[in-house]
Amino acid sequence: MNQSSVFMVGEQRSGSNLLRLMLASGGFAAPHPAHVLSRVTPLLPRFGDLQEDRNWERLVDTCCTLVERNPVPWEPLDSLDRAVIAAGCRDRSLVAVFGALMDAYAQANGRSRWACKSMGVVNFLDELERYFEAPRYVYLYRDPRDVTLSFTRAVVGEKHPYLIASRWAERQRACLAAGDRLGPERFHGLSYEALTSDPRGTLTGLCRFLGIEFREEMLEGHASSAAASAAGRSQLWENLDRPVMKSNTRKYLSGLQEAEIRMVEVTCADVMERLGYEREFEDPAAGLDLSPAALEAYAAENERLKGLKREEMDPEDRARRRLQLSTLEELAESAP
Repeated sequence: MNQSSVFMVGEQRSGSNLLRLMLASGGFAAPHPAHVLSRVTPLLPRFGDLQEDRNWERLVDTCCTLVERNPVPWEPLDSLDRAVIAAGCRDRSLVAVFGALMDAYAQANGRSRWACKSMGVVNFLDELERYFEAPRYVYLYRDPRDVTLSFTRAVVGEKHPYLIASRWAERQRACLAAGDRLGPERFHGLSYEALTSDPRGTLTGLCRFLGIEFREEMLEGHASSAAASAAGRSQLWENLDRPVMKSNTRKYLSGLQEAEIRMVEVTCADVMERLGYEREFEDPAAGLDLSPAALEAYAAENERLKGLKREEMDPEDRARRRLQLSTLEELAESAP
C-alpha cells in the first residue's frame, strides 16, 4: 500500500483544482476526485455484512464504477480490475477500497505518491488515521465572501449566501479542529490568496512540509494535459488551463450585495477571525433577518436557485454527472 498519501481538506471553490494540478506537476498522482468516501458512506448499510464475499464484491464494484464514470477520466485507467482492487485492500472497509483505487491510479501513472483532492475527507479523519500510515493533510482555505460569490455563479453547490456561508464555516471548523489534533508536522494550512499572490513562495513552503523538492514545473500546472482535460469538461473548471490569476481576490466587493456580505460575516465571524480575514462591517448583523422563518425562506430560495443553475449546465457535462450518480441512485433504491 502507498505510504505517501496526502489529503487536501477544506471547501470547494477555494483553488483546490489549481493546487491539485500543481501537486501533479510536482510528482504526485493527483486525480480529479470521484468522492468515493463521501458518496458511498451514507449507503454502506445497503451492502450488508462486508465479510460476506457477495457484499464485499458489490462494494468494490460500486466504487470502481464511480471512478470509471468520473466526469474527468482517471487517465490512463479506462477500466479497473475488481480483483486487483480487492487484493489491494488490507481489510474489508470502504476506506480500504478508496486507498486501493488511489494506489492503482498512482501505479498506472508511475508515481510513488498520491494526493486526494476530495476536500470533504476531513469528515472521515478517524477512518483515514486508522487505515493510512501517518498521512499528511493540506488545508486550503479562501475568504468566505469570495467563496460565496463563486458558488452563487457555479452550476453546482448551494446558492443562497446563508447556506453557502453556513457550510463554509462548518467545514473550516472541522479542518481547524483536525489541525489542532494532528499538529504542524502532519497538518499544513495555506490560503488561496497566498497561493495566487505568491505561488513560488507558498509552494516552496508546502514542499518543505511534504518533504519533497520544489519543482519549477509546479508553476506551470495550467499548461498540463490534465488541466486541458478538466477545463474542457465543465464550466466549473474553465480557468484551469490559464495562468494563475493573481488578482482573483476580493471580487465580493463588486459581486455581492451589502446584505449578502453581512450575512457571510455574521455566519463565519469566528472562523474569519481565526484565519485572519477582516470584516467589512463592525456590526454585520445590523439589518439582517435571521429568524427561524427567514432561515426557512432562505432554504427554499436556495433550492429554487439551484434548480435554475442546473438548467444552465452544459448538456454534456450534465450527462456525465448523471451517469456517475446513477450508480448511487440505483444503489439507494435497492433493498438494504
